[in-house]
Parts: sequence; structure tokens; C-alpha cells
Amino acid sequence: MEKSNIFDSARDMASLIGLLPERNKRIKSASDAPAPFDHVRDLASKLHPRRLELVISSVNYETPTTKSFIMKSADGAAELPFFRAGQYLSLRSEVRGVSISRPYSISSSPNDAVDGGFYQITINKKDGGFFTQHVWEEWEVGTKLTSSGPCGFFYYDDLRDSNEIIALAGGSGITPFRAMAKDIIENDLDVKMTLLYGIRLADEIIFDRELQELAKQAPEKLSVHLVCSEPDEKWCGPTGFMSANCIRELAGDITGKTFFICGPQAMYEFLKKELATFNLQHKHIRREVFGEIGDVTVFDSFPKELADKTFDLTVNIAGRKHTIPAKATETVLVAMERASLAPPSQCRSGECGVCNSLLMSGDVFISPENDGRRLAHKKFGFFHPCSSYPVSDMEIKVMRS
Repeated sequence: MEKSNIFDSARDMASLIGLLPERNKRIKSASDAPAPFDHVRDLASKLHPRRLELVISSVNYETPTTKSFIMKSADGAAELPFFRAGQYLSLRSEVRGVSISRPYSISSSPNDAVDGGFYQITINKKDGGFFTQHVWEEWEVGTKLTSSGPCGFFYYDDLRDSNEIIALAGGSGITPFRAMAKDIIENDLDVKMTLLYGIRLADEIIFDRELQELAKQAPEKLSVHLVCSEPDEKWCGPTGFMSANCIRELAGDITGKTFFICGPQAMYEFLKKELATFNLQHKHIRREVFGEIGDVTVFDSFPKELADKTFDLTVNIAGRKHTIPAKATETVLVAMERASLAPPSQCRSGECGVCNSLLMSGDVFISPENDGRRLAHKKFGFFHPCSSYPVSDMEIKVMRS
């Protein structure tokens, strides 16, 4: 048996310090030219591209108010970067002369990207929605879009999650679960998903037939339960909301299972109270970020006396300074977009940090549900404009442009 010498921490540190002169010598003597063939770099750029150019190849109605868009590489590439089922794309489009991005979960499976060369996103039209109205009027076969690479942390990980998961979906929040269900079945993963899908009306069920067929194909891996809050006389399934009692009845024993949740803000607020009765550990609840807060005044800590105020926002971006109006109930990111400053953004939920900016003066209200800053950023005055609201005149510096 080969012997190993174990020294105390002081001698180990001294040995490490002794390596530094040799390391510096080798660095100085090395060429500063990039390696002509860096296979790791090339693979990383293919797997994690910062930018993709896509083109819509087909458009399909899922419901009267929901469309699916199939997108392929604009340069004709046979495959697109692989992703984890549940991740999203941040798509950028010009709306009335303003460059705006929105994140959308990928509803197709990872196999579709590699073998079929396409991503699918599924968008529900919102009444009065600024971006979805543009989508409905302008997006068609042949429309070119700029996208981020696949992003986000809302995916199953066997090192972290139980192999029995309870998926709670609301409305268009079904999209990442469609990708997960297909991935589980197509790749025969050792996972069982119990899906509870809350819908308001019977004709609003997205992927209804497909989900039922997947459940029949692999009942040991997927079970689907629809819960309708406003049923008509023909509805024969569970009704109401996904309360704790409803979850117990449909999902059975929840011991040791991991919850995945995706839906609108109101659903998150409701489920926060219902799931509290289960006394779950924090690690057993996975929530997809849901974009910008619909109504920031719902938070008790928001200064409601400022709700009707508009402040002066001075923005330092790309070497130039602009002073623009900013409403207290709209994010700093939206204020910059309305002023056509084209600020960087990706998740629009305070998670990714792409829009990270420095608060030079003034004050912001940061959504307690979407404060994804690191401790160092909090300490040194950085904030995420996508989850922050102006509560005074302020000046900021956008760190990326």
C-alpha cells in the first residue's frame, strides 16, 4: 500500500505558497494567443450560447386564446442547444419601436431540440397584454426572433429532488410540465409525476388530449388531474381551487415528495398558505419564477401612498445619461423600456442578474418575492431593475448594455 504524508495546515499553506513563483514564471513564458482549437470552449459555446437567432416555422392554436410557436435555427442548423426540461427562453422583439424581452418556458422536450431541431413555446393571450397583443398581431411563420440560450433552474435534478414529484400548474403554467412529462417518458427516467392542473374554464385546458395520452402511455410515470374553478354543467371532474385538501385527495401521501409549482402570481399567493399546512422543508418546494409582479401594492411593505407617483429616473447606460419618468407601480426595467433605452434583461423576475444595476442615489422598493440578489450586491448597493420599483427620484448605472 502506498503511503501518504499528511501535514498540518501551516505546512500545507507554505507548500502552496512555494508553488506560486513557478506558476507565475510559466504564465509569463506562455503565449498570449488564444488556443486555436479549444474544444472545451467550443462545446461550452454550443451548449450555453448567449444569443440565438430563431425563425418561426409553424403556429398552432392549443385553445381559442393559446398559441404554440415552433421555432428553428435561422441559419438552418439541424439541432438546437440541449436544455433541461422546465427551462425557458428569453425572447426579444420590437414592439411599437421599443425593444422588449419576455421569458417563456420551453414546452417541447429536450429531445425535440437535438433530434427535431426545434423549440416550442406556448403563449396565452392576456386581455390588454402589451406584449401578447403584439405576438397575436405580428408573429407568424417566417418571423425572426432573437433569443437567449435556455435559462433557469426550474427542472428536475435527481441529486436534489425526490423521484416522486407533485406538479401544481395553473393556466399557461402547464408549459414546463409538458416538457418534463415528455422528457420523463421519452427517456424512461426513474421519476413519477403527479400533475394537478388548475384551470378556470373547461375550454382553457392546454395540451389536454396530449397529457391524457401520455398518462395512458406510461401510467407508472405520469398521472394527470384537472381541477376546474368555474365548471359548467358538463364538467365531471374535481372543482374549486388546489387547496391542501384537494392536493391530499388527488396526490395521496406527500411524504418525501418534491413539489414543483408554476402559474400566475395569485396562484402562488394561494398555495403559499395551503402548502404551509404540510410543514414541508424549503428544499422540497420548487417554484418557477413568474415574471414581473402584476400588482406590487399587494405587499404590505410597499408604500401605498406613493402608488400614484411618477419619479425622475436618471439612467447611465452605454456611456450616456438619460433622465426619464418612472411610475412607482412599474418596475425600473419597464420605465427604461418605455424610454427605448433597450436595457438588458432575461428572467424579469429578479433571479438571473442580467439586468443588475448600481443604485447611485435615491430609493427603490424591491419585491420580497423576487429579490434574487447576492449578499455582496446588497451590501454594495446593486439591485435588479426587473424586480424593483422607484419610490423617489433616483440615479442608476446599468452594468451591462
